[in-house]
Amino acid sequence: MKTENYIIRPLNGDARSGILEPQNGLPGFPGLVMLEILELLKEANISALALAAVLVLIAVRQVGKNSFAIWQIMLLGALVVLFTGQISPSDAIRAINLDVMIFLGAMFVIGESMQESGYLLFLFNRIFGKARNLDQLLLLILFAMGFLSALLMNDTLAIIGTPLMLYFARTLKIAPKLLLLTLAFAITIGSVMSPIGNPQNLLIAVNAKLPNPFLVFLQYLLLPTIANLLLAYLLLRLFYRGQFQSRRLQICREEILDPALARLSRLSLILLFALILAKIGAVVLGEGGEFRLTYIALLSALPILLFSSKRYEVLRKIDWCTLIFFAAMFVLMDSVWRSGIFQSLLAGSQADLASIPTILALSVLISQLVSNVPFVALCQPLLVNPSHEALMALAAGSTIAGNLFILGAASNVIIIQNAEKSGETLTFLEFARVGVPLTLLNVLVYWLFL
Repeated sequence: MKTENYIIRPLNGDARSGILEPQNGLPGFPGLVMLEILELLKEANISALALAAVLVLIAVRQVGKNSFAIWQIMLLGALVVLFTGQISPSDAIRAINLDVMIFLGAMFVIGESMQESGYLLFLFNRIFGKARNLDQLLLLILFAMGFLSALLMNDTLAIIGTPLMLYFARTLKIAPKLLLLTLAFAITIGSVMSPIGNPQNLLIAVNAKLPNPFLVFLQYLLLPTIANLLLAYLLLRLFYRGQFQSRRLQICREEILDPALARLSRLSLILLFALILAKIGAVVLGEGGEFRLTYIALLSALPILLFSSKRYEVLRKIDWCTLIFFAAMFVLMDSVWRSGIFQSLLAGSQADLASIPTILALSVLISQLVSNVPFVALCQPLLVNPSHEALMALAAGSTIAGNLFILGAASNVIIIQNAEKSGETLTFLEFARVGVPLTLLNVLVYWLFL
């Protein structure tokens, strides 16, 4: 219906509301309408509305009697902006970051192979087998997974860590939600202190042309990261204090189920570590710019893909739902990005981007809406001759945003998607109940150190 074919007759002298009446003999349109609604519909930013709807649906996860997985909600949002013409099919395809998709797919192959062969449980049981009570187990998970995420990237640890947490929950009679939250907070906080701990840190290190990014990150972020890992332990112990009984834990040794696949999994893991060390060395020498994470993941997965007789079974079992989520997220976020709404809000806010508290606050809040990598891509060019402290605040804030809500970090989504395959999950409110106070404390710690 074209509204210019109708006139609005005011009701009770109020020009802001009325009834649409036809002109030139057109059929009538009964009902009370508001002028504001018409104007809003004309100017509505469908991309922003789709994003808002996605966030709400992810928070409630249910409409009537129908429950939805996170990947289904994100896919629906992407389809809305695509079919309403907010983004063209060609732009949608270009929006999907193939490097991220290939990296995740290759890491899923390694993680699934390690799990399928039994090598994952065998390996981590040797690390966590020393824990004699729940306090020790949580501290080991927080610090081991946290420090590993600084080298392997938090998304990688999310892939291979989730089945381990569920295994411990099942065999040790521990609440799965407690261990899943421990893993999520560990890999988010731990990845802050390294330029290769997550994609946004790498973007900051490369764009800022830091002469020695590893030393800069460790100098400013190592000590506050250790403090924040301890804070995560204290808050988890507070919110799940009923789980901390005086019983002794005994983690049983697990046998490898498929020795041939386990050997290839171990080879892939060794290759992954070797290539990461090579990348660190190359970056330190100033030659690592073209040594992409995609190459590391693909080369590490090759032993399984080329030599395993179970390659097709492994490929069939990898987490395709999470890959769909990421592809849909790239399309939706690019559509929102093209609308310019967040760029306009940031430019019009008159925020002092030279202030450490401002950078931290904006990083945490806006990363919930547009994701941390796009936020860093937007914000970093706005920092004029930034100090090391400002750059580290941007890295810390955009990363620690993952502890606030589920959508603040891709690793959170990976953990939940993998957990749901085994019948476990974390709801938006369950995550936020611990994540909100933890994030506030995390931001305070980074602000005090920076």
